[in-house]
Parts: sequence; structure tokens; C-alpha cells
Amino acid sequence: MAHYIVKGGNSLSGEVEIAGAKNAALGILAASVMSNETVTIENIPDVSDIRAILRAIQTIGAHVERIDRHTCRINGSMISRDAVVDNDYVRKIRGSYYLIGSLLGKHRRASVALPGGCNIGLRPIDQHIKGFRALGADVRLAPPGMVIAEAEVLSGAHIYMDVVSVGATINIMMASVMAEGTTIIENAAKEPHVVDTANFLNSMGAKIKGAGTDVIRIKGVQNLHGTTYSIIPDQIEAGTFMFAAAATKGDVVIKNVIPKHLESLSAKLLEIGCQIHESDDEVRVVATRRLGPTNAKTLPYPGFPTDMQPQITVLLGLSRGISIVTESIFENRFKYVDELTKMGAHIQVEKNTAIIDGVEKYTGANLSSPDLRAGAALVIAALSAEGISEIYDIKYIERGYEDFPEKLRKLGAEIEVIDTEQEKRRFQFRVG
Repeated sequence: MAHYIVKGGNSLSGEVEIAGAKNAALGILAASVMSNETVTIENIPDVSDIRAILRAIQTIGAHVERIDRHTCRINGSMISRDAVVDNDYVRKIRGSYYLIGSLLGKHRRASVALPGGCNIGLRPIDQHIKGFRALGADVRLAPPGMVIAEAEVLSGAHIYMDVVSVGATINIMMASVMAEGTTIIENAAKEPHVVDTANFLNSMGAKIKGAGTDVIRIKGVQNLHGTTYSIIPDQIEAGTFMFAAAATKGDVVIKNVIPKHLESLSAKLLEIGCQIHESDDEVRVVATRRLGPTNAKTLPYPGFPTDMQPQITVLLGLSRGISIVTESIFENRFKYVDELTKMGAHIQVEKNTAIIDGVEKYTGANLSSPDLRAGAALVIAALSAEGISEIYDIKYIERGYEDFPEKLRKLGAEIEVIDTEQEKRRFQFRVG
């Protein structure tokens, strides 16, 4: 089975280019089929989740043309009202639920398989359904695991979100852009990929105001036209490299970023002793010594992101003193702690809180990735560890990180993808 092998101990140094935001791309690609004209989308990350949603929309009739690795032309004019989105591709990714909002908004009907993704806890779609019903849709669940939403007419509505939900905000936004009248979404998510999806829809002729605040107003339009649009950089990929630099006592320039999107991460790194240097589209992280402790709690944007919780836990596991990390978004996101314990970490998990007593170093071990972000965090732990680690189930990591081992190698990391004992022995011989 293909997996990573890593020899730790090298300080990362150099420059790394960040890809387009996976979470923004999922919403934007789903929204692209709402126009009957051709849209061109640039800066698409080449990761397995994106390939899956492109295949999914292709199977229901969209014309998808890959111009290059990061650019697609999409035309959704051939997707029929009776299209059923149910295949292996769509069931593997969480972002497939965006096709409910886009198809409901376009055709007043959507039949989409319940999505998959990482097992990090309950992620119900009740807020999505509440919003669709408020717009006038009949929504039901049907075997085998299908969501069917239908409406004769979609009418603007005043929708208050019971909880802040990125997915529900984007989905309701898509469903309402061609509804009759005005829709107001209160307690809306403010994440950058919500704003990016709204900007993309506006570039197709939608009338959305307030994205990035907790109140979004949408005035329905009759149709959407073609556009060319470039996806924002991925704040979580950027953050992962920022924390990798800190954990390895490195000096890394992270390029093609929006520093404002990284403020909660930069603030924590500064607090524990890193140097942070920002310019218009890059951030430099320098760590020259062992870092200090802090407390962190995951919160909706602009708070500390849940997708960076495993990475900060790995880093604080190497810092001086006692740190506390609280997970307030998902209830099952500390499964990776058992893997860190194999490496010598001193972490005690009590419900949704990890109490971390920092150690001087980690020791290499055989590790298994339980989900996307935890897998990336375990790679960071391996890079900072003494000795060799092997990391399995890298399919999770490949869902959200483009060329992850290649980018790390350019920064001086000793990491390879191997599949056989012979490849393992070659690696061990090369790294001594």
C-alpha cells in the first residue's frame, strides 16, 4: 500500500507556493453548472476531492474541459432537470452536497446522494434542509441515502441559521440566487470560501451583498451568464506550511496567500515565539528556538479554524509547558492523538479538550492518518521527529493537499511515497 516515509530532523527552509482553496473550489465548481453558458475557472487545486466533483458533474451531463492542470472550462447547459447525482465519486466527498443547492436553484429539482468525506464527527445537513424548505422546496430523504429536493417555485425568504454553518450558507446562497424576490440569511458563515463563492456567483450575474458578514442579502435574478474566475489561495494549506516551519525550527516563505485570511494563525505563532513577516501576498515564518505554550479554541472565521486544530496540537506538543486546545466545531476530531502518543507526545483528551504537556522531541513511529487535516499534522510531527516514520492512509491527505511531499522536499524535507519494502530500503540507505 502506498504510504509516506519520512526521516525527521531537518529544518524546513525556502519558498513554497500555495494552491487554490479546495473548500472554495468545491462550492464554485458546483455553482458553475447553474449557467447555461461556459464558465472558465482558474487556480483550481489538483487534489482528489476536486477531481471527484468534476467527474460527478460530468456524469450528469456537464461538459468539462481541462485547459491545464489548474484551469477548467465548464458548461452545464446539457444537465437535465431529472439528473440524479449518485456515483462513487460523489459519495466520497463532503462537498457533493453543494450540488443540491446548485441544481435546486437552477432546475427547481435536485436528487443527490448523501455525501462522504472525513469521519471527524456528526456533520448533519439539517440547516441546509431548513433553508431549502424556507425557499419553498419539498425536501425528503430516500433510500439508498439520497436527498431529493423539489419546488414548483422558489421564493425569497428570511432565514436565520441556528448554528454557523459554512456548507449551509453556501448551499442556501446558491439555491436562492435565481429565486423570486429577496432572500436574507442571518447568522451566516463568514469564511473566505463563502465570500469567494459569492463573488463567483456575482461574476455570473447574481446579486449577493454582505458575504463575509453575518447577514447576506440575495436578490433573485432570472439567469446566470458565463464568466472567468480565479479561486482564492488555500488558507489551510498555507497554515499547514506555517506550522510545519515552526515545528521544524525552520525559515519558510509561504507564497500566493492572502495574509488577512491567516491572521488567527499568525497571532498564535507570534504568541508562542515565532517571527512572522508579511507582505502583500506572502508570509514568512521563522522559528529559531523551542516555542512556548498557549491556549487555542476553534471558532468560526475569523476565529482559529477547526481545520488547523491538529496542526497546532502537534506544534504545542513540542512546546514548553502546558497548553490547552479546545475543539468547539466537531466532536470527534482528536482521534489522531493516539498516533502522537506513539511518538512520545504527552496529551490527555477530555471530551472536546486536549491538555498538552510539551516534550523536547517526538520519536519516529508507524502512523495512520484518520482524516485529511490530522494526516497532514502527523506529517508535521514526523518531519520534526527523531528517526524514521511511516504514515499510512495517505488517501485522506491527498484529498486536500496538492503535491504535498514534493513541496516539502523542496523545503529540505526527507519524505517519499513508497509502496514496497525495496523502496523503503532504498530510502533508508539514502538518508543514512
